[in-house]
Amino acid sequence: MDVAVVGAGQAGLSGAYHLRRAGLEPGRDFVVLDHSPRPGGAWQFRWPTLTYGKVHGMHALPGMELEGADPERPSAEVIGDYFAAYEETFSLGVLRPVDVSAVREGDGGRLRVESSAGVFSARALINATGTWDRPFWPRYPGQELFRGRMLHTAGYPGPAAFAGARVIVVGGGTSAVQHLLEIAEVAAGTTWVTRRPPVFREGPFGEAEGRAAVALVDRRVRQGLPPQSVVSVTGLPLNETVRRGRDSGVLDRRPMFERLTETGAAWADGTRVDADVILWATGFRAAVDHLAPLRLREPGGGIRVEGTRAVRDERVHLVGYGPSASTVGANRAGATAVRDIRRLLARAEHPVPA
Repeated sequence: MDVAVVGAGQAGLSGAYHLRRAGLEPGRDFVVLDHSPRPGGAWQFRWPTLTYGKVHGMHALPGMELEGADPERPSAEVIGDYFAAYEETFSLGVLRPVDVSAVREGDGGRLRVESSAGVFSARALINATGTWDRPFWPRYPGQELFRGRMLHTAGYPGPAAFAGARVIVVGGGTSAVQHLLEIAEVAAGTTWVTRRPPVFREGPFGEAEGRAAVALVDRRVRQGLPPQSVVSVTGLPLNETVRRGRDSGVLDRRPMFERLTETGAAWADGTRVDADVILWATGFRAAVDHLAPLRLREPGGGIRVEGTRAVRDERVHLVGYGPSASTVGANRAGATAVRDIRRLLARAEHPVPA
């Protein structure tokens, strides 16, 4: 293959679309490998109560709009069906379920992509593996003592599972707020805990604000630091539902507890809260462990990129990583990656004499 695309979420499908537009054929010139059981990327694993109307900032894939979606239908179904239709419309030939275990140096300047479907040899790689497979679980003293249930956003089943329970939700992002507003309707009580005071954003969030937020994430990636999500620097949108949650006290935030106990959480000032469930809405990390053999990480712990290209290996492009982790950012990054890869392939076909 000329190109291997790993991941078939928004970023991977965008990359595959632009490869097709550049004249490369799936199955002959490039291959798309996806470990999920069906189309939909990480969206297929979202909880049922996250309806399409509640989705924050979903942008259509390049070349095909998402039209006529029922806002009351679960986002997992709406976007899963949309991605499936997209793959079929553009004949992308996604192979799934395929797990990629490692990408390492191959023969003749190629990359060796080792997977459950066999070994692929590629001149370039579009890595679009996202973050869903790497939920971040913080460690706090006493975690092993807690007798209740602990789960992460990645396994959130919807509010019904928390009926009558006392629930502590940890995290300051959009998911934490959505979970709290749902769970509070059925739980015996909820407590919201964050490391830093949440920042609520009032007013419109336009193109200029979006560019500024992306620039902050981009700066970290260029320095070789682990990326923050774009959402983490934009603040929480203060819509009418969130405003009601603040007024009712559901979104009355406490600082981070000092430790967990057998029956709940304890703070340094002696405060204690009993809980049956701890829900960690603490985000995700980039799923890039399969790239470890290429030694792309910087001393700061991240992979330094210019555009989408890994600085330590021009054959590797990270799409949906850092500043391109939003849906619109992934679309643009797919085009950027393919443009650079075309230049790389042209050099390989017509090397400059020494």
